[in-house]
Amino acid sequence: MLTLSGVSASYGSVPAISDVSIDVGEGEAVGLLGANGAGKSTILRAISGLVRLTSGTITFSETSVGSLPPYRVTDLGIAHVPEGRQVFPEMTVQENLEIGAYVPRAKAERSRTLELVFSIFPVLAERRKQLAGTMSGGEQQMLAVGRGLMLKPRLLMLDEPSLGLAPVMVDVTFQKIQEIHAMGTAILLVEQNVSRALTLVQRAYVLESGKVIMRGTSVELANNKQVQSAYLGI
Repeated sequence: MLTLSGVSASYGSVPAISDVSIDVGEGEAVGLLGANGAGKSTILRAISGLVRLTSGTITFSETSVGSLPPYRVTDLGIAHVPEGRQVFPEMTVQENLEIGAYVPRAKAERSRTLELVFSIFPVLAERRKQLAGTMSGGEQQMLAVGRGLMLKPRLLMLDEPSLGLAPVMVDVTFQKIQEIHAMGTAILLVEQNVSRALTLVQRAYVLESGKVIMRGTSVELANNKQVQSAYLGI
């Protein structure tokens, strides 16, 4: 469904990712793992059209997206939940969610999708009239994921969903992501918590200094001595 071939991108004159090739199949959950600054978030930004490519190609369902503006990428069914949640604090929970259904395809089914999001995240239903800025970090993360779902995506890209959350909220967040994946939505997960990520995804790529240095199934990577030493504390 999604294929990156030889993708490189820079921030100004500073290279961020180099010759990255990854793929995500229909309904698959794939991880991008590695330390802070490895280039994981840049890959998501490149897919979303927020970072221009210096080389390589990105295709989604046989459509080239490497040069499309962000609004065209979302219209194809790719939702990007950025790091740091980035909700609109002065708007209510429901208003934040409704903004997620801004493309025509999603807007037509906004009411139905809203009820689906409320069924996955009951706390959002309870607080639909509450200002987003008054919610806890964990609740705001649920809201950010729910807003992504309002797009009715075929691919949901999640950037560090566990960042800054208490352990109990990390558990809840990963449980909800598993529920979303079980519904048939493909997931591309960026996560520094490698051990938790490997319990969710089927395959993963390990990045270092903007390059893919390792790839494999979650079981293969969990049993890899280099991964165990560098990321799992074993």
